Amino acid sequence: MNGMLGLRLASRAAMQSLAHNGTEGVACLSTASPWNLCSSGPVTAASSVTHWREVFEQKGISEPLLSAEHIVSHVLGGKTIHSLGAEALTRLLTGSQKQIIWDLCARRLEHMPVQYVIEEWDFRDLTLKIKPPVFIPRPETEELVSLILSELATDEKDHWHSFNQTSGPVFLEVGCGSGAIILSLLNSFKQSLAVAVDKSPEAVKLTRENAERLGVHHRLQELQLNVISDACELVRVCGAVDVIVSNPPYVFHEDMSGLMPDILRYEDHDALNGGVDGMDVIRAILQLAANVLKDNGKVFLEVDPRHPVMIEHWLQECPKLQLSCQATHHDLYGKQRFCILQRK
Repeated sequence: MNGMLGLRLASRAAMQSLAHNGTEGVACLSTASPWNLCSSGPVTAASSVTHWREVFEQKGISEPLLSAEHIVSHVLGGKTIHSLGAEALTRLLTGSQKQIIWDLCARRLEHMPVQYVIEEWDFRDLTLKIKPPVFIPRPETEELVSLILSELATDEKDHWHSFNQTSGPVFLEVGCGSGAIILSLLNSFKQSLAVAVDKSPEAVKLTRENAERLGVHHRLQELQLNVISDACELVRVCGAVDVIVSNPPYVFHEDMSGLMPDILRYEDHDALNGGVDGMDVIRAILQLAANVLKDNGKVFLEVDPRHPVMIEHWLQECPKLQLSCQATHHDLYGKQRFCILQRK
C-alpha cells in the first residue's frame, strides 16, 4: 500500500470513527496516525499552522504554508492568518476547533483546492461562496476587472454615450462561474444591469447565490445557456449590451493533461478546455458580440498568451463581425493575457 493510499484509508476510517464515537474517535486517531494533531496535547493556532504545513509538504500538497494558514484562519473566523493577531495565534484551540481543522486538512490532503475546502474565497473586495466543480477565480482575473474598470472610467468621461447620471453600462458575462467578474462590476457600477450566462447549472446556481448574498440579485439575470449551441436564444433573451466580459475556457486541449492534479481532479474541465486551439468559446463570444453589442461597445477577454495574435488574424478573416482589436494588456507575470475589442 503506497503512502497516499494509506493516508486516504486512514482518513476514511478516522471520519467513520468520529461519526460513531465523537471525541473518542479523535483520541484514537492520534495513536493510529502520526500526522494528526487533534489530541496530542495543547495546540495553538500558530503550532497548528506549523504542523499542517509540514504534513502538506511531506504529502506533496501545493502551497503547503498558505493552505495551512487559510484553513486555520478560516476556522478561527479570520480572513488571513495575519488578521487574527498575536493573541489569537497563541491562544489554545478548543477540541471542536482542532477537529474542524483536522477535517478540513484531511480534504486538502486529497488535493482538494483550499478554496473548495473552506467553501469561500476573496475576490477583490468581495467574499464569494465557492463550491466544486465551479471554476475557482484566479488572481489574473482580478487584474481583468481592474482593467475593465479603468477603461470604462475613461470611456465614461470621454465618449461612453450610454452613461448618464441615472444609469450605467449594461453588461453581459459569458461563463460566469462563481460570479466573480460580473458581481465585482455590479458592485462598482451601482446603477448597472447585467446578464450572466454559463452552460453549467452549478455555476448559474452559485452566481445567483453570491448575487443574493451581496444584494445585487435584482440587477442581475442569470441564464443557463451554452454560448455555442444556444447562441440564437442568448441573442433573443439578452438584448443589446454595452460591454461583454469573459474569462472563457482557453486552455489548448493538448495542454489539459499538464494542469495541476488539484485542478484536474476537482474543477470543471468544460470551464478550462477551449478546444484544439483554445479558441472554441472565444470565437462564439465574438460572433455573439456582432449581434448584441451596441455601437462602440467593448469586449474584454482573458486569454492564453498565444491568443491575441490568433484573434486579430481571425477577425481579419471575418470583417462582417465589425470588431477590431483595440489593445492587449499583460498580466503581472508579463504575459499577454487580456484583449480589448470594440464594435466599429
